[in-house]
Amino acid sequence: VSWQLEWIMVSQFSDKVILTQNQTSFLLRRCLGRHHRDWYRVGSYCMKYFNTPLSFSNAEIACRQKVPGGRLASVHNLRANTDLVSIVKKCNFRQWSVWLGAMRLYKSNRFIWTDGSRWNFQKWAPGEPNNLWNNENCVESYIQYTGNWNDIPCEALRPFICAFKSGSRRWKTEKCWKHDTAWLIKITQRMKR
Repeated sequence: VSWQLEWIMVSQFSDKVILTQNQTSFLLRRCLGRHHRDWYRVGSYCMKYFNTPLSFSNAEIACRQKVPGGRLASVHNLRANTDLVSIVKKCNFRQWSVWLGAMRLYKSNRFIWTDGSRWNFQKWAPGEPNNLWNNENCVESYIQYTGNWNDIPCEALRPFICAFKSGSRRWKTEKCWKHDTAWLIKITQRMKR
């Protein structure tokens, strides 16, 4: 297939991930359950790629609406990062970048996951995070460059990866979701200032 040959030729001269459609299909495992057949298992999470470009806060809200317990994806090890890249490549081989569920902790150099999990892994691209113009408070994964991460303004539009803990209930009750969403919008607005 021509796009596979083109990808491999480009990849010989860069640090890009070389994945063909057959390779990604082999690496990925589907989540169990009839409602999650198009979600893929990554550690204890189920993840799915969504091609619609949204801002960070709108992508987070969309994930919460897609599935009980849904959030933008958090990544906790190299294998999970590689699996996430594989999911995107399987769904859209030419995709450049996607949102991760990470954001800068208010005016600091620390980052947090929107799902509340521990920040125990990072894979920043060289020179990142750089908080260019003091406005880069959210995190994207450069799919084309081995899944390295970049800080970027939260208003940018990106496709995204949603995740939920496999076999778990919602992290928050339905009643708390509205409050939690309002908190996310408020904090992203504060970061703009």
